[in-house]
Order: sequence, then structure tokens, then C-alpha cells
Amino acid sequence: MKHTDISKVLKESDLLGKKITVCGWVRTFRESSSVCFLELADGTSFTKLQIVIDKSKISLDAECTRLGASIAATGEVVKAFKGEGVELNAENIVLLGKCPPEYPIQKKRTTLEFLRGIPHLRLRTNTFNAVFKVRSVAAQAVHRYFHERGYYYVNTPIITAREMFRVTTALWNEQTASEEEYFKNDFFGQRAGLSVSGQLEGEVAAMAFSKIYTFGPSFRAEKSNTTRHLSEFWHIEPEVAFAELPDIIEIAEDMIKYLIRAVLNECPDEMTFFDSFMEKGLKEKLNHVLNSDFEVCDYTKAIDILKAAKTDFRFPAEWGSDLQTEHEKYLTEEVFKKPVFVTNYPKKIKSFYMKQNPDGKTVAATDLLVPGIGEIIGCSEREADYDKLVAAMKERGMKLDSYEQYLDLRRFGSVPHSGFGLGFERFVMYVTGVENIRDVTLFPRWVGNVM
Repeated sequence: MKHTDISKVLKESDLLGKKITVCGWVRTFRESSSVCFLELADGTSFTKLQIVIDKSKISLDAECTRLGASIAATGEVVKAFKGEGVELNAENIVLLGKCPPEYPIQKKRTTLEFLRGIPHLRLRTNTFNAVFKVRSVAAQAVHRYFHERGYYYVNTPIITAREMFRVTTALWNEQTASEEEYFKNDFFGQRAGLSVSGQLEGEVAAMAFSKIYTFGPSFRAEKSNTTRHLSEFWHIEPEVAFAELPDIIEIAEDMIKYLIRAVLNECPDEMTFFDSFMEKGLKEKLNHVLNSDFEVCDYTKAIDILKAAKTDFRFPAEWGSDLQTEHEKYLTEEVFKKPVFVTNYPKKIKSFYMKQNPDGKTVAATDLLVPGIGEIIGCSEREADYDKLVAAMKERGMKLDSYEQYLDLRRFGSVPHSGFGLGFERFVMYVTGVENIRDVTLFPRWVGNVM
């Protein structure tokens, strides 16, 4: 159907005075004795287009006035009678799709919790229109950021041989002699699962191209039924050869600021909406981030700060333990009042692949903590020394033969290299002020829920 996007009608002045057709869904309807007004949305613009209908010229089908109905409206683009902008003086209205009175998107019932139960319809609300515009713009900015800086975009496998969600074509047979026999007869001939990260494969690519990134889905089978966890989420993971920890910290800060700037510049209406209805002061907070140098704080110093705090933490801060969300929020919101890179964590609470520091107790790792969310990026310099990496793996009882290719990277021309992982949904939460991660992804999957 030939028509003009509402976003184009609202932005392009050369359409003024021209006859066009627009299509969309009815958001509001009101009328006087002589005129009807329909507010139309087609998803291309956060702002809606007002359709003005002269009752003396058009006999309007009542079905066209129902909330949620879809219509095509043809008429002349004119200056808005009140305020700035434009509206459409309708000459013809065609009903495309009826919508019954039980349409569930009603103002009195549209809480985020209620809308979570109808993910196929919730996108038609202002909130989700804005969320997914920001998500789309941020995703494009991710690719733009890395492309402009000479990174290769690589696609790492979703199915691997080492992760938590099992991938299989066979049902379990209790008469199978052993698990080994079961997997031998399965599709891949061995245990397979969904990946939690593309990092290890990303390191392979970085050893050839120097700078790479991957941006795709990851899966975690942890039964974390919280507002910050999903079982399926999207992951941004750059890997950079010849980069040590200070280098990757600099890259992470630069990327975060680039993405925030893109969202503020390209989604002004949506960000004003979030600032008004989701998190008061959101734009001020984000501009403060853009104008701040992120703090870098050693883990040991962070623990000392937390232990000296006159705050009754639910989980006491002790050296050797991981930071809890309450600790992360205290550091970012009460102490530094800006994003903080906490560095040099105890090696016992971090992954085997992280570079071991000379003190023998810590590793060259950092988490970026941001106000309101807590951890948003996990980052480290990778262990480039073959012997140290093998020792770390043996300490954890890992099977070396399962990581033969990974170890080969340290045997054949090893170099210092670093990378990080950014959970994309958490970033979208941060820049929109949305408090539940289930509200920033199209069809959220979490423990006990697949819709």
C-alpha cells in the first residue's frame, strides 16, 4: 500500500500543502459537533499525527474511531491549528483492521507489570515505542563505533561444547548405559550447549585481526529471578590485541560515552519522555557521565571504603568476596557519584583466563560500575603466558584437552590482549531509566518463562 510514514510527515516541510496517505493505529479519538480528531501512530515516530475530519464532508465509520483500530487516511498536510507542527485534513478514511472494545491496551491497566503479560501488544504503547527506538539507535551506534575505529565484526558460535543450556535432538533414555553413550548418539556426537559468551572464540579472531568485536545473543542457565537478569540476552564483546588493562579501560569508557551521546542526539523526544515519566533527572545524569572522567579504584581500596562506611550493608564487605549490588551502588552513588572502574580483583573470584598480577593474589580485571545499575561491563587483560594459564586451569581442575585451541594461542605468537563484555540490555536500562530488564527486550526469557 502506497503511503507516507508519519515520521516523514512531521519532519519534512516540503509535504505541507500536499495530498498524501498515511496508515496507522488509532491512539485517541475525540469529537465536537462538527469535527472529529483521530491521533494516529504508525511506529515510525514517537510523536503522533492528528487527523482532522470534517463531519459535513466525511461520514466516519464508528469502527475507525476505536482505540487500536488500523486505518488509512488520505488528505492534505496543513499547519496545526494549535501549536507548532502539522496535521492532516482528511478527505477519506478507510478501515484496515477492526479492534474490539476488549483491546487490552487501556490507560487504566497499562502498568509495566500488566504489559509484561502481553508482549505481543505492549510495543504499541508510548513506553515501549520509546524503549525500542533507543535500543535500535544504540545497536546501530555499537556497530558504528567499532567500524569507525577499524574493528572487524565477527560472529562467534552460539552452540558450543562447554556451556550450560543443553542443545540436543534426542530425549533422555534411562536405559542408556552412560552419559558418554547418550551424547555419542546425539546430533553433534558430543555434549553441546548454548554459549554464555563469544570471548574465547573472539580471542582467536583478535590474534589474526588485532581488533574485533562480536555483538549477539548469549545464554545463561542461572536461576536468577531478578530485575537485572535474563536467560537470553545480547552481548557486546570487543577483543583487542596488544592492549593491556589501562588500554581496554580507556576503550570501554570511550565506547560508553559514544553510545550515550548517540542516544541523546538521535532520540530527543524519547529521552524527554523517559526523563519525565521514568527517571527524573535522567538526561542530567547522562550528561554528567559524558562530562566526567570515570573513576579507577583498586579493589582493595574499594573494600576499605566499604568497611569504613557508616552503612548497614546486608552483605558485609570482606577482602576476597565479590562486590554485591548494594556495594556497587554505594561506591557509584554515595562515594564517587559517577561511573567507577574497580580493578585488580582477587584471582579466586575471577575467571581462569585473566592475567595474573605480580602479587600472586590478584588479576588484571575490572568491572565498570554505574549509578543506578551497578555492574555494566566486565573487563580484563587476558593471561598471555602459556605456563601461567595452564597452572590456573589445573588449579580449577579443568580438562586441558578441551581447550587445546585456546592454549595454542599462547604457544604460537602470544601477545598481550584484553577485552570486555557489555550486557546490551543493561545499557538500555541505564540510558532509559527502565528498572526491569524484562522491559527492554522484545520477548524476555527468564527462569520459568518462555512466551
